[in-house]
Amino acid sequence: QVQLVESGGGLVQAGGSLRLSCAASRSIFSINRMGWYRQAPGKQRELVATMSSGGTTNYADSVKGRFTISRDNAKNTVYLQMNSLKPEDTAVYYCQLIGSSWISPWGQGTQVTVSS
Repeated sequence: QVQLVESGGGLVQAGGSLRLSCAASRSIFSINRMGWYRQAPGKQRELVATMSSGGTTNYADSVKGRFTISRDNAKNTVYLQMNSLKPEDTAVYYCQLIGSSWISPWGQGTQVTVSS
């Protein structure tokens, strides 16, 4: 079973940037889809960004133009570049991989806190 480890979160001022990483325990070369999600206190987990195996990306309206999902197959790592951060981006961020017949378990997530 694939294991995911998210990292890169932290405390940043509004307008700042962070790059999150999601390291997988197996090759991500043939992954059907990869995604980043976030969960703020008292709220449901929501989809932030996805990338298909062909490289097509989709973003939540709230992050379009500010966040970028990418991958490095050689490092088995998925990234989320977050620019122009806002206090409402504060949440725990999780990644997920979807293979041909499986979905990865959630990792521990990485906390992002944006101060105003």
